[in-house]
Amino acid sequence: MDPIEPGSPLSTDQRTFIDILRLRITGEVDSSTGTRARYSTDAGNYRIPPLAVVFPQHVDDVLIALECARTHQIPVTSRGGGTSCAGNAIGPGIVIDFTRHMNRVLHIDPENRTAIVEPGCIQTTLQAAAAPYGLRFGPDPSSHNRASIGGMVGNNACGPHATAWGRTADNVISLDCIDGHGRRFTAHTSHASDIPEVPGLAQLIDSHLAIIRRELGTFGRQVSGYSLEHLTPEKRRNLAAMLVGTEGTLVTILSVTVALVPVPTAPVLVALGYADMIQAADDVPTVLAHKPLAVEGMDARLVDVVRQHRGPGAVPELPEGTGWLLCEVGGENPEDSLARAHALAADAHTHATAIYPPGTQASALWRIRADGAGLGGRTPYDSLTGKGGEQAWPGFEDAAVPPARLGSYLRDFTALMQRYGIDGLLYGHFGDGCVHVRLNMPLADEAGVAHSRRFLEESAALCASHGGSVSGEHGDGRARSELLRFMYSPDLLDLFAQVKHLFDSQNLLNPGVLTAPMDKAHASQRLHARTHAASVEHTRNLHPDIDPLDRYLRRPKARPILADNGFAFREDHGDFTQAIHRCTGVGKCRADISGSFMCPSYKASRHEKDVTRGRARILQDAANGQLIARIDSPEVLEALDLCLACKACSSDCPAGVDMAKYRSEVLFRRYRGRMRPLSHWTLGWLPRWTRLSARVPGLAAISNMVMKNNLIRRSIFSLIGLDTRRPMPSLQSGTFTRWARRRGLDSCVPQVEHASVDEGQEVSQSDYCGEAQSYVRASRFVVVWADSFSQTLDDAGARAVVSVLEAQGFHVIIPEDACCGLTWITTGQLTGAKKRLTHLLGVLAPFAANGIPIVGVEPSCTAVLRDDLLDLLPDDPRSALVSGAVKTLAEVLTHIPKAERRLPDLSGIEVIAQPHCHHYSVMGWSHDRELLESLGAQVTIMEGCCGLAGNFGMERGHYDMSVAVAEHSLLPTLRSHPQAVYLADGFSCRTQAQQLAGRGGIHLAHLLAQGFQKTAST
Repeated sequence: MDPIEPGSPLSTDQRTFIDILRLRITGEVDSSTGTRARYSTDAGNYRIPPLAVVFPQHVDDVLIALECARTHQIPVTSRGGGTSCAGNAIGPGIVIDFTRHMNRVLHIDPENRTAIVEPGCIQTTLQAAAAPYGLRFGPDPSSHNRASIGGMVGNNACGPHATAWGRTADNVISLDCIDGHGRRFTAHTSHASDIPEVPGLAQLIDSHLAIIRRELGTFGRQVSGYSLEHLTPEKRRNLAAMLVGTEGTLVTILSVTVALVPVPTAPVLVALGYADMIQAADDVPTVLAHKPLAVEGMDARLVDVVRQHRGPGAVPELPEGTGWLLCEVGGENPEDSLARAHALAADAHTHATAIYPPGTQASALWRIRADGAGLGGRTPYDSLTGKGGEQAWPGFEDAAVPPARLGSYLRDFTALMQRYGIDGLLYGHFGDGCVHVRLNMPLADEAGVAHSRRFLEESAALCASHGGSVSGEHGDGRARSELLRFMYSPDLLDLFAQVKHLFDSQNLLNPGVLTAPMDKAHASQRLHARTHAASVEHTRNLHPDIDPLDRYLRRPKARPILADNGFAFREDHGDFTQAIHRCTGVGKCRADISGSFMCPSYKASRHEKDVTRGRARILQDAANGQLIARIDSPEVLEALDLCLACKACSSDCPAGVDMAKYRSEVLFRRYRGRMRPLSHWTLGWLPRWTRLSARVPGLAAISNMVMKNNLIRRSIFSLIGLDTRRPMPSLQSGTFTRWARRRGLDSCVPQVEHASVDEGQEVSQSDYCGEAQSYVRASRFVVVWADSFSQTLDDAGARAVVSVLEAQGFHVIIPEDACCGLTWITTGQLTGAKKRLTHLLGVLAPFAANGIPIVGVEPSCTAVLRDDLLDLLPDDPRSALVSGAVKTLAEVLTHIPKAERRLPDLSGIEVIAQPHCHHYSVMGWSHDRELLESLGAQVTIMEGCCGLAGNFGMERGHYDMSVAVAEHSLLPTLRSHPQAVYLADGFSCRTQAQQLAGRGGIHLAHLLAQGFQKTAST
């Protein structure tokens, strides 16, 4: 078999191997360019395209794949959720993804508190299966809702509750596995004097007991290298625990038997505030004396990122400080937990304390901590100075030291960071001495990589000097295997290599990671060589088959893709490449999270190609240019085709990925100066066509009548690129603005001083103060801006907004009709979008300049003004002015004192609400929920996209995905609440429900207006 060079074209032998594999297994074997690109990286810094990805259906598929790999000398890498931060879930041969099919809980034994799971089982799946018995799996890394048990075994994952329940190694009972020689066996927690499953292993261990006892197992979070201490006689030859953390280099896991622990009773969260993170670390030993379930450290800058990203309301009030310890305390009952919490707070060396019983505040703080890997993926961005926002990378993100040394270590480590000019947000499992930090290492060029290497080498030496481990839970992988020489003696490194030889002498299991196989004879020769040349430089090259930490780095290969008359990418310094590298790979988009809208197409298909991370990896590979040539290549268009442009990732992704924006930018670059798909003209220019039909008398009625003929409609839809299974939404005769003018509503700015602003003029709302502002506020002016959908397709919501605001005593102004360009944006016609936005600024800026709020009707168009406008026309000062003035109806109403509101009583009304994705993502839906509940409505909120998503569900090739997305939440909820009011502000949401379920929906304003009518009739 030809040698495998990552990223090179497949050879004839390699293609033959893949063909044989396809014939022999029942699962899928995918060697397409797109899949190889998606699986070329995990959540680490590295890029190695595989030959193919195997999705086994069952154990026999795995056994066959491994047999074929051994026969053809093809490397094998096992992969779970791909959330590894160290580059140990990628490889140059085949990658086996267990999560697609081999993801079940096979058995729960509540009496013995054990469970048997397949390696691709996601941890939350196991937790859900164990919960009815009052049990759970103890270790819980922040990625628990997308990380697999097999991956946790590979890395010896820990999480915050390792303080109470230990690492994965402490919770595994047995492993059904197969080694690199094809030997299948069950690794147990207790063996006899020998370990018959692996001949020679017990003898090798016994001949090195002194070095194992001296260098390994010194503290809980020492997980770097092979944990051979578990194989000593005093540890009863615990082969299962030793194999945990070997990162797929010794065996491939087929199933796992784990221990379960009781779910704690009503744990209480204690927050302790300190002057900085170092003082917080100094107090860890005091806190540990109270035997807490978890002790987490959190930096103020991490909290600030959350406030900037999600708004101040996303962060509960914390005690004074810039560094905090979050301590979870459990007891026999809620009262006992609370008493223990107060005792811990009293002993802590700080007066800044807060106690949070189980509830929303405690959950919000845990959510911030869980999102740390994503939130810390960028240094904080300052919109005023334009500074910050640099990519922060893993690589030394989980080093650990004994907890008693944590404060001292952080002092030295932060000083080292300052000396190298490297920054990062500190947080982590402080109760175990584990520090998480993503570092803005300059990895974009060779000089920066060299600088980063020197920093990492000094960091490893520093960590070792404090008795620490370069990895505390994420594994060594490609990021730290080379750094083991700073922790361990050459003799111990040789022992690791000899153990590898016993399990995998051909070096086919995850090669390049941790160590390479070496027999005893070779080890003896190396020992002799060291006696003659024992320099550090020599020992550095003892294991030439280990990948250096700066080999296969992804970022240095990526070419800059500068903003070019599309989006400005302000927060990414005008570089599209920087924007797409926001995706750190932590994979929150793969998780099933209550209340999350991300990522609708993945929730429907469960394929990596349809998830936000998978799309980002394709874009990153296109920036690299090796597998995928350009950012507008067919593979990129294919990856983005099933993106609904819902923007949920822009709020749910902790790293701030906005795939809807990236999709528009790619379409803009791909079709600029080229022939576009017909649907871009029909749906992208929809506001033009609907304005024509609404304004020409009789045209809408004729069109509606003609399109009711299925044969005609299907013929037309087929011709213009729409799905023929879709009905045609009815067109409206007459515009909302015409209705408003007939009603006598004003269209002009109130005649007060400073009532206009021109393009290019330096303005802000603070310029319009004093008498003019007082007059505006006293008169309670408000602008109702009707978008294209509300103007010409369904103006019932816009009319109702007017009625509701007038009932509150507002003087409603209806401006000149102006389009925001939404449909031009979603189809990548950004030049056209800018023209419409420029016109819109001329219409709305005078109102904003006078402090008059602008109320949007359609959520997606309102979101354009709150978000996209700022990155499409960033140099126009009117953009920020208008964006800041735009409000939703609920935002306006909830800011009116309750005593002054004139709103109906909705008591007894059941409402099922479909928050529009853009509403949820950009404006947030909390004001709407607060308003409805304050009026007495019983509200059930649907999760995720409706599936139509503007033009997406209308286009040919998208119908099946559109329906599948609707089946995730919309359609089941409609079926289970047949008598409820279906509340949907979005025209697309209402259209989807009508077409697929025959269920009409109404706008929030319409619901409130109907309530007025019922009150009046009563």
